Amino acid sequence: MVLNLYKMKAQVAKALSHESRLIIIDALKEKDMCVHDLTKLVGADQSTVSKHLSVLKGAGILEDRKESNKVYYHLKTPCVINFFDCALEVIRSRSTLPTV
Repeated sequence: MVLNLYKMKAQVAKALSHESRLIIIDALKEKDMCVHDLTKLVGADQSTVSKHLSVLKGAGILEDRKESNKVYYHLKTPCVINFFDCALEVIRSRSTLPTV
């Protein structure tokens, strides 16, 4: 049971281990977005962004909703933003990164 919990935590950590996915999460904390908008933001093609969204959704970080012919994504677990704050603290503790 405990081992399974570590595997699930690792899946979430793995989902957060790509720069494009972090950009997506950061954008979705402001508003729901469709693949088209996220594609422009990330600067990658639609199939690549869709794969990133699939990884984030599979890890339980995102959910989607259909509206007409578009699919909008939003944060299922907004607490993931705390990871960003923690990551900044780690970066600041080992460098001279200016405060944001």
